[in-house]
Amino acid sequence: MTDKILIANRGEIALRVIRACREMGIPSVAVHSTADADAMHVRMADETICIGPAPSSDSYLSIPAIISACEVTGATAIHPGYGFLSENARFVQIVEDHDITFIGPSAEHIRTMGDKITAKETAKTLGIPVVPGSEGGVGSVDEAKKIGASFGYPVIVKATAGGGGRGMKVARDEGEMERAYLTARSESKAAFGNDEVYIEKYLQRPRHIEIQVFGDGQGNGVHLGERDCSLQRRHQKVFEEAPGPSISPEERAHIGGICAKAISEMGYRGAGTIEFLYEDGEFYFIEMNTRLQVEHPVTEAIFGVDLVREQIRVAAGHPLSFAQDDLKINGHAIEVRINAEKLPEFRPSPGTISHFHAPGGLGVRMDSALYDGYRIPPYYDSLIAKLIVHGADRPAALARLNRALGELIVDGIDTTVPLFHALLREKDIHTGEYNIHWLEKWLEAGGLE
Repeated sequence: MTDKILIANRGEIALRVIRACREMGIPSVAVHSTADADAMHVRMADETICIGPAPSSDSYLSIPAIISACEVTGATAIHPGYGFLSENARFVQIVEDHDITFIGPSAEHIRTMGDKITAKETAKTLGIPVVPGSEGGVGSVDEAKKIGASFGYPVIVKATAGGGGRGMKVARDEGEMERAYLTARSESKAAFGNDEVYIEKYLQRPRHIEIQVFGDGQGNGVHLGERDCSLQRRHQKVFEEAPGPSISPEERAHIGGICAKAISEMGYRGAGTIEFLYEDGEFYFIEMNTRLQVEHPVTEAIFGVDLVREQIRVAAGHPLSFAQDDLKINGHAIEVRINAEKLPEFRPSPGTISHFHAPGGLGVRMDSALYDGYRIPPYYDSLIAKLIVHGADRPAALARLNRALGELIVDGIDTTVPLFHALLREKDIHTGEYNIHWLEKWLEAGGLE
């Protein structure tokens, strides 16, 4: 097994990896910026090392600083968490060139699935159903209009290197195409340094369904069911659950089997998520995330597996510790993402935590790096906690979520906790009758007022 793991991340995901390391008896190294010197992951790790000043470009995104940290501490493996360098193929290649184990997929697989056009072509080759769209990048407004006319409007223009909702614009008719095309290219260039875009049919009322997959790089692959991540604001997930309330066991077995077969054929190593839009009983591939997801705890809850532990095992060359027949769903789990943001504008709200109390009890998990007196820095993502609940069924999980939210105390800053109290009063949340547009429409209609 690995001698020592350096965690190239911060916050709750760094703590999550530290916990897995501790249970496996593997020493951990926490890296941190000067702004995170008093962060909880720094307190919890076996060793710590500062890798630069507050801006992430000079610390958590600095490849030389992270490689140097491995050399100084003697770490023989790197866990990237999610975000930052977790899907940077160049980083993975440099790590491997320095004889350091990257706990994740190969640089080749990250590169292939990181480009939206190549990923879609690969998915089609592997038998994964895809959204109708352009065969590659679209080079002009005129070409975009011809493609839009060929599928029928509405369509969506997307950055090939996109993510987080940036570089995505909808054209509902030909008159909107020029503006959508040029805006998507401009946003993509500014955000990713790449202005290439492609076009897909825009589904009207889809749900966002993602299939958790896992491979060991030795030809073995499984799926761990689906998560429904349809409650989103500006393409950012806020509420995730497993299993999906709209997916039948037969649909789960069908699409899960396709995904497991695909990653087995790829020789994929580690955790991954194949994401779909789901409408009228059909699944349409949109992208693959070649990393651990923020919402992985709901899958862990219903299957009783430790995905981080399994990542570490397969990176060290071990085969998967479970087969598809070993994976049985138990109950229902829900995660809500709690951000340091002021409602209703969702404006970032960094500051000092005057009092923090995490909820507890049966079926409640709180992944957070908060503590009394902690100062949330203004330099990073506003996610400060993930509240995960598990119950015998969906109504039980919703009731447990309501109870746990009532116990949670985060004083000193504004958070998005009131959003979830409000959502739990809505009939559609309890019936599961929502799609990817539901939350934004509800907010526009004054749902938080």
